[in-house]
Amino acid sequence: MSACHTAPAPTAALRPTTPAMTRVLYATRPLPGHPAGGLRAALRLTVLCAAALVAACGSLAPAYRQPAAPIPADWKPGAAAPVAGAPAATATPPQELAWRDFFLDPRLRTVVGLALENNRDLRVAALNIERARAQYGIQRANLFPSVNASGGASRSRTAADTAASGRSATGNQFNAGIGFASYEVDLFGRLNNLNDAALQTFFSTADTRRSVQISLVGDTATAWLTLAADLRRLQLAQETLKSQQASYELTRRAHDLGAESGLTLAQARTTVDSARSDVAGFTRQAAQDRNALALLVGAPVDDALLPTAEDVTVPAAALVAVPAGLPSELLQSRPDVLAAEHTLQGAGASIGAARAAFFPRITLTASAGSASRELDRLFAGGNGTWSFSPQIVLPIFNAGALRASLDVALITRDINVAQYEKTLQTAFREVSDALDARANLGEQLDAQRSLRDSTATVLQLSQARFRTGLDSYLDVLVSQRAFYTAGQNLITLQLAEQANRITLYRVMGGGA
Repeated sequence: MSACHTAPAPTAALRPTTPAMTRVLYATRPLPGHPAGGLRAALRLTVLCAAALVAACGSLAPAYRQPAAPIPADWKPGAAAPVAGAPAATATPPQELAWRDFFLDPRLRTVVGLALENNRDLRVAALNIERARAQYGIQRANLFPSVNASGGASRSRTAADTAASGRSATGNQFNAGIGFASYEVDLFGRLNNLNDAALQTFFSTADTRRSVQISLVGDTATAWLTLAADLRRLQLAQETLKSQQASYELTRRAHDLGAESGLTLAQARTTVDSARSDVAGFTRQAAQDRNALALLVGAPVDDALLPTAEDVTVPAAALVAVPAGLPSELLQSRPDVLAAEHTLQGAGASIGAARAAFFPRITLTASAGSASRELDRLFAGGNGTWSFSPQIVLPIFNAGALRASLDVALITRDINVAQYEKTLQTAFREVSDALDARANLGEQLDAQRSLRDSTATVLQLSQARFRTGLDSYLDVLVSQRAFYTAGQNLITLQLAEQANRITLYRVMGGGA
C-alpha cells in the first residue's frame, strides 16, 4: 500500500485548510523594531512545508465500499396481497408520506404531535445529537493550533553574599507574549481521520434520532388503538354482563316457582360471575392503556383526544403500498440502516488513524513577545523575544501496542460490517412479516365475522330450545361462551389489522 493516498472528504465545508491555519498563525504581528521577523519567516516556511506535505499525503483510511446487501433480490410472491374490502393503498411511497398524511383520525394526529413534543426518549435522542455535535467540535479543534496570550511579572531580591557586586539588589522582570504549543502537523491524516470518525458518529446519532422518532410515531398510534380495542372489549363484556344478569333473574324467579332446578340456577350464576370478572379485568386494562399512552405522550392526554370503543373498527391510518424496486434500495433509506452505515464509515476512519500512528509525528511550539525589567519599557525597541521549537517523534518500540491498536480498529470495522448486514436483514424480515400478515388478515377477518354471526344464530336457537325444554341450560352456556369468544377474537383481529397498517408504514421507513 502506498504511504499516501487521497480519500474523499465527508463534508468539504467542515474541512480546515492550510491557508486558514496560516491566517491564524499570522494573526500576531511583531511590533515595530522587534526581532520577531525571524519567527514570522520561520513560521511561514514551516506552515508552507506542512501544507505541501499534507497535500501530498492524504488519509491512510481504506476506501469505503458499501457492503453487498445480504437479503433476497425481491419480496416473496403474493406478500403484498391487499386486504379484501380495504381501500386502495396510497400512491405515495412510505418514505415520502408524512405521518400527518398517514393518519386519518384528527385526534390521533394531535396525540402523535404531542408525543413528538413531549416524549422523553425522543428528547434524550435529540440531546445525544447535540452532545455528538459538541464532541465533533472538540475533535475538529485539534486540526487548528491553539493560540494563547500570556503575561507575567516577578520581583526578587538578591543577597549581598551571592551578588557579583557584593551588594544586595532587588530586581523586576516583566514579560508578555503570544504563541502556540504542541500543534501537530497532520502529515499522515491521523487528526483528519479522528475528525472524520467523530463526524460519522454525529451523523449516526442524527439518524438514530430519526429512527426513534419513527418508532415513537408507531408506538403512540398503536397504544391509542390498543386503548380503543380494550374499550371495545370492555363494552362487549358489559353488554354480556347485562344480558347474563337479566337471564339470571328470570332463571332465579323460575327456580323460586319450582320451574327450574338448582343446577340450572347455579349454571346461570356462573355466567354472571364470569362476565363480572371480565368487566373488572378490561376496566383495569383500559386504565393501564391510558397510563401507557400518557407515558409515550409525555403528558396527560385530554379525554377529548382519547379513542372510543368504535374507533377500532374504523381505519385510523392509510394503507401504504410496497414501492417497486429492489428491497435493498428501499431498506437502505431507513434511518437505522443509515445509522449503522455511518458507524461503519467511522470505523474505516479509525483504521486510518491507527495506521497513521505508525508514522512520525511532528509538533510545533512557538511564541513571540517582549521582556523587560521595567514595566514602562516592556514594549520598547530591542526587548522582543521569540522561540520556535519543532519536535518529531518516531515510534521505535512499544511492545506491539500500535499493532494491537490497528488490529482493534480492523476487527471493529469487521464487527460493524456484520452489524450493518444484520440491521439490513432485520429490516427485510420486519417488512416481510408485515406483508405476510397483510396478505392473510383480510381472509381471517372475513372468517371471524362469519364465525361471530354463526355463533349468534346458534345462541338464539339454543335459548329457544331451552325455553321449550328440548335442551339443557348447559347447551345455552356453551353457546353463550362461543358467541362471546368470537366477539373478543374479532376485536383482536380488528386491532391487528389496524396495527399492521402502522407497522408496515414504520418498517418501510415511513416519513424518513
